[in-house]
Amino acid sequence: MPDPAPRPAASGQPVPGADPRSIRQSLSAELRVEFDAEWSHVMDRAKASMELGSIQDLLRKWRHIASTETSSPGTHARVMAKAEQILRTGRNSTAGSYTDMQALIRQRLGR
Repeated sequence: MPDPAPRPAASGQPVPGADPRSIRQSLSAELRVEFDAEWSHVMDRAKASMELGSIQDLLRKWRHIASTETSSPGTHARVMAKAEQILRTGRNSTAGSYTDMQALIRQRLGR
């Protein structure tokens, strides 16, 4: 179970508590709409299945998003836009080549 108490992140910004209210309060208005819709859907599924795992997964996911948005506003939107671009074009224009990545790994490992 996630830590319910807010605590400072590496950035010095507080990480929201693990409860839905704290997470929701940490989100922008746009992200609150997404959170609310997902919360409603997951709660309905949890009621039907009597399983809490999906609620815990949702809270972990959104706590991470809220924490990231607190330290670097707009990150979620940038990541989603990048993912959409990659899916649409089939390539990541800013990614290094496989060969470049292998060379970087060898360099960092001292090989």
